Amino acid sequence: MEETDRKRRRLVAALIAAAGAVFFLGRFFRPMSRTAEVRLDVPREPVPADGALVYARSRVALVRDGDRIQALDLSCTHLGCTVTVTPTELVCPCHGSRFDLQGQVLEGPAQRPLKKLTLQETEDRWVVTA
Repeated sequence: MEETDRKRRRLVAALIAAAGAVFFLGRFFRPMSRTAEVRLDVPREPVPADGALVYARSRVALVRDGDRIQALDLSCTHLGCTVTVTPTELVCPCHGSRFDLQGQVLEGPAQRPLKKLTLQETEDRWVVTA
């Protein structure tokens, strides 16, 4: 009888371990479908020639360079401070990193360019997603 109880306990333990492994593998090793996070949804305004519209709360800037408009994440790629937009560049007030109006690093300590966000332009709205 004691041998049967041991076998039963081993079977129950093995079933619990298998269920845990299936849960773990299914939860953490499946491809995750990412939905785009809306960072900004505002009424459309004209972006000044060679200028920017800055939405500080969303940490997004819509920057015009000639005929092209792009959305930049205003989080510094060094340590995440919010960069300041000037007429000629973007500057991190925390550690002095400088970026051009396309988000490329001009001066460190930041090593990577600012993240470009997806910009959708409708008749009357700007929608920016990450």
